[in-house]
Amino acid sequence: MLNAVLFALRDIPTPPFRAVLLKSIGLTLALLAVVWIGTFAAAEHFATALPEDWRTAVDWLVGLVLFVGLGFLVAPVAALFAGLYADEVAEVVERTRYPADRPGVSQPLMTSLILALRFTALVVLVNIAMLPLLFLPGLNVPVFLVVNAYLLGREYFEQVAMRFRSPEAARALRGVHSGKVMLGGLSIALLLAIPIVNILTPLYATALMVHIVKLAERQERV
Repeated sequence: MLNAVLFALRDIPTPPFRAVLLKSIGLTLALLAVVWIGTFAAAEHFATALPEDWRTAVDWLVGLVLFVGLGFLVAPVAALFAGLYADEVAEVVERTRYPADRPGVSQPLMTSLILALRFTALVVLVNIAMLPLLFLPGLNVPVFLVVNAYLLGREYFEQVAMRFRSPEAARALRGVHSGKVMLGGLSIALLLAIPIVNILTPLYATALMVHIVKLAERQERV
């Protein structure tokens, strides 16, 4: 497990990973810019019926809400776009670290999009549901880490495992090696908790789970 974590961390600065990161960040910033401009335009349209002093207050309020809201969305939106390139990341790891193994099969674009959307929505909704735990010191951090470790470990492991087997077989493999998947998910959750750095989460998680899937498959053959 430690080797898997170290290999995944070493892979992140390499050119193929940087290319995926730049693409996902570029798409994220473009989408957030569209949301920012569109929201301000809508606010300006509806504020025309208000007194002049109120328009200024509305502009400031909308700007503040957008600043906080979009700041919260940067990581999950980047994860969504990076998820579209998960197969590209997995292919790089397989080719460089496991050249003698049978290569995995990439998911169709529409399947990748559906999986990325479902996963992103699930993580966002679960973490919103856990917001009340912020008021429970001593409990909030452990619960955040455990819940996200399970969700992130499960989703990333199955996404990678499905490159080599059916969804049912991928879930069965995860069940047999649930301890490794949970530990891997915990390291992903720790990275996710670090602001700004958390945009690296999808790249690290995909690379890590390639190593864990390979480890699980080797243990099955023994």
